Amino acid sequence: MTATETRSPLARARLWLWALVGIVAFALGTLLAVQWLKPAQSPAGTTAPSDIGTRFTLVDRDGKPVTPQTLKGTPYAIFFGFTRCPDICPTTLNRMAHLRKAMGKDGEKFRIVFVSVDTGHDKPADVGAYVDLFGTPILGLTGSEQQIADAAKSFRVFYQKVPVEGGDYTIDHSAFVVLMDRDGHMQSLLSDHDSDASAIAELRRLIA
Repeated sequence: MTATETRSPLARARLWLWALVGIVAFALGTLLAVQWLKPAQSPAGTTAPSDIGTRFTLVDRDGKPVTPQTLKGTPYAIFFGFTRCPDICPTTLNRMAHLRKAMGKDGEKFRIVFVSVDTGHDKPADVGAYVDLFGTPILGLTGSEQQIADAAKSFRVFYQKVPVEGGDYTIDHSAFVVLMDRDGHMQSLLSDHDSDASAIAELRRLIA
């Protein structure tokens, strides 16, 4: 048996361990984020923390800076992910495109914003090309590692690199969409558990 053959099972075990750690961290991070943001969806006058989404600087496909002030004036739905994501990201962005279309003219009254958390693979132009695939206007953003970390913290979003076999990585991340009103205040969340009717009702409330 060669040294490589001896190490191979250990290497595979380490990868499985990292994957398990990533899954647990992803579930915990998402749970904590949803619990932290939950007041925005509660009745009787409760509101989300006022600082959500108020401190970030990212860049668009042309490298131009985008801040909370840039986005003020138009409600928006913001989602964090990465372009190589095999399921959650394309499914979520396809659904947002579908919901916008189902709303008719009202669908033009809010922005869809996608933020890539993958600085190792997603450059500004890559993110711009990716969002173009969904057949509806989507503002694609990214930034430096620190800028993305700051933005994720501002929106209470979880993400974490998880090593995969071959030396590459994937990214676990929160799967909810944050709805921000025209004044830059968080209104509520959308998740894949919401029915289309419920999601459209939230979006109509967002633009009201």
